[in-house]
This record gives sequence, C-alpha cells and structure tokens, in this order.
Amino acid sequence: MPNLFAPIAFLISTALTILFTIVCSVPMAIAGLLKLILPIPVVSRGVSAFCNAMMYCWCLSLAFILKSTGRIEWNIEGADSLSKDSWYLLISNHKSWTDIVVLCVALRDRIPMNKYFLKQQLAWVPFIGLACWAMDMPFMRRYSRAYLLKHPEKRGKDIETTRRSCEKFRHHPTTIVNFVEGSRFTEQKKQETKSPYENLLPPKSAGIALALNVLGSQFDRILNVTLYYPDNQEKPFLDLLCGRMKRVVMRIETLPVDDSIRGDYLNDKAYKRQFQLWLHNIWLRKDEQLNALKALFSSKRP
Repeated sequence: MPNLFAPIAFLISTALTILFTIVCSVPMAIAGLLKLILPIPVVSRGVSAFCNAMMYCWCLSLAFILKSTGRIEWNIEGADSLSKDSWYLLISNHKSWTDIVVLCVALRDRIPMNKYFLKQQLAWVPFIGLACWAMDMPFMRRYSRAYLLKHPEKRGKDIETTRRSCEKFRHHPTTIVNFVEGSRFTEQKKQETKSPYENLLPPKSAGIALALNVLGSQFDRILNVTLYYPDNQEKPFLDLLCGRMKRVVMRIETLPVDDSIRGDYLNDKAYKRQFQLWLHNIWLRKDEQLNALKALFSSKRP
C-alpha cells in the first residue's frame, strides 16, 4: 500500500481493532464474573469454552482487518501436520506486539486457541484482564533477584501460579504460548542481558519447565516457532497497522515431549541444568535460522 494511504489504514485498523476487541472482550469479562461468582467446575468449563469461541471470533476479526488494509505475503513452513484436537506447548521468539496478532491469525484454524503467559500488569487492563483470566491464561509476576532477597517468602509464587493455571488445561485441547525471552527483543535489551545470541534475548526456562511437568504427559508436541518480518524490522507493529507489512515468515519445528525434558525444575538441580542446556541449544538453532532467513530474504526484496 502506498505511503499516501498509510495514515488512513492506521486509523481504520486502530478503530476496528479497538471495536472488535471491545465486542469480544466484554462478553468474556461478563462470563468471567459468572465464573468468579460460581466457582464450580461445570461453570468454569462452560465459561472456558465460551471464551475460546469469542477468542476465535477475535482472531477472525484480526484476519479481516489485515486483509482489508493491506496485502501480506504469508510464508509459513511446518504447519501441515498440526491439529486442533491436540495439546501443544508453543515457544517463540518475540519481536513486537505483531507476534501475537500473527500467531492468532495464521494458526487459528490449525491449533487450539492460544493461551498466553501474560505479565501481571495486564490483569488490571479493563475488560481485557478479566477476559484473559476467564480464559485461564496464566498471569506471571516476575520478581527481581534483589526483591527476592528482601522478600524470600515470594520465591516460587509465580511458579505456583503457573502450576495452578496449567492444571486447568487438562479438560480440553489447548495451546500454551510462551515467549520465553520474557520481553520483546531490542538491541538495548540484548546488551543489558549480555545475550550470547545475535538476534535473541536469553530464554527463561522456568515457566515452560513447569508447564511440561504439570501437563507433559498430555502435550502431543512442542511447537518451536520462529517469526521474522523481512521488510519491517524497525517498527513491525506500526507497519502492520498502517498496511505496510509486506511479508510474514513463520517456521514451525515440532519437537517431541519425552521424559528427558520433564522433571522437578525447582528441586532437581541436575534436571534444571539439563533443561536449560536443552533450551539453550534450541535458541542457538533459532538464532542461526534467523540469520539464514535474513540472508535468504535480503536477496528477495519485493
């Protein structure tokens, strides 16, 4: 879309996104209140099913907005064998808010509705926070090392929250999504974290280790997703809203869930080291893959 129409596309995309988000999140928030008032299993499962349906409608609305305001070339590999009747743990690199939109739109008919590990602050966003809680999304509150030294009673609280949330996913096929870097990638954060990777932040392993410990026997596969925006690296989310997003590249690697990556992350130090090494090796491959994608698509500029 020519730059002349970018401001118009931005206004249309933003207005429609806000509208559809309100339309989908308000009923979910109301359902969440019902779940809060009547905390019994049959009500909780009914609310979860209803919220999954509303989440799917939201994904459809995002797909409609993207199609209406721009033309995106979707380059996806590795999605052919996926199923909506399976349980998945999805891990991905995290570049921008665009990642959430892309995963919802591209995979909405291939896997069960995504459940994200969310930051605790999002719980207080009007309607959206309650809607996410109604969908049983885990809210993570990460404490700094300095804070835990002063408040040792808080140690392990976020892990326990993860455990309780994951228990709820046993009743219906679910995709648990974790951006294991814990934050969106920037060069500044890369320097601050002393990342050993060129394109990634160091992964945080505790959350997915807990998910595997609680639901490991139920997960069918781990989906290792790599996202890349060849022509929109600087401001991908703004470009998406302005209709300037040209290409979305997604690579999906399916990994087995076996006993070698399941264990007691909190109390078994040997397993903890082994799991961190396993995740580190995945991140090394992902870093190499991103470099390969950069080289490939730099020679295919539209």
